[in-house]
Amino acid sequence: MIKAIIFDFDGTIIDTETAWYMAFKEAYREHGVELPLEQYSECIGTSLHAFNPYEYLVTDLHLPIDLDDFRASVHARHRQLMDREAVRPGVIKWLQYAKEHHLRIGLATSSRRAWIDPFLDGLDIRDYFDCIKTADDVEHVKPDPALYEQALQCLGVLPNEAIAVEDSPNGSEAALRAGVYCLVVPNPVTKPLHFGHVHWKVDSLEDIDFAELLAQYA
Repeated sequence: MIKAIIFDFDGTIIDTETAWYMAFKEAYREHGVELPLEQYSECIGTSLHAFNPYEYLVTDLHLPIDLDDFRASVHARHRQLMDREAVRPGVIKWLQYAKEHHLRIGLATSSRRAWIDPFLDGLDIRDYFDCIKTADDVEHVKPDPALYEQALQCLGVLPNEAIAVEDSPNGSEAALRAGVYCLVVPNPVTKPLHFGHVHWKVDSLEDIDFAELLAQYA
């Protein structure tokens, strides 16, 4: 029986990922460099260890760029792009259904707490979550399973009693490595990426009936 649902945050609850990619892509083009999605995807849903888009132009291409100014310009453009974003379709309905049916609700994100807190308050969704685990709580973020393992422990459920909602290959890998059922809802940036075996993949949470999904495990 499913007793909990665990959401990723960036790109899953609200699509911050597409805005980040567009902001970096535009910034790179200003310096005559293209940023392929395949390359950028190395840092989606995880840390910047595999690919650091803030520093790549300097560390790898050796361009004379002020990193502080570059970071500030990317963040400013991201804020502009995020002005048009809202909670992704179906998310609120799923949160409400889970709460009404006494399912535990968790959040497991590779982002820092300081990043997600303003969104949780601004979107007025903080009270839905019984447990929030962020990069501040683990040594290794996704695709390492630690975030999901901690969320499961915090929620008091077994891996086969939870469903993870993810948008990226790194996130889905983390959920699967933790033994959690995984539903992938990709955004425009992550949709072209390669996902391994996941239990479900849909374009929107509106495309799948949560009650019917839970009934499969009753």
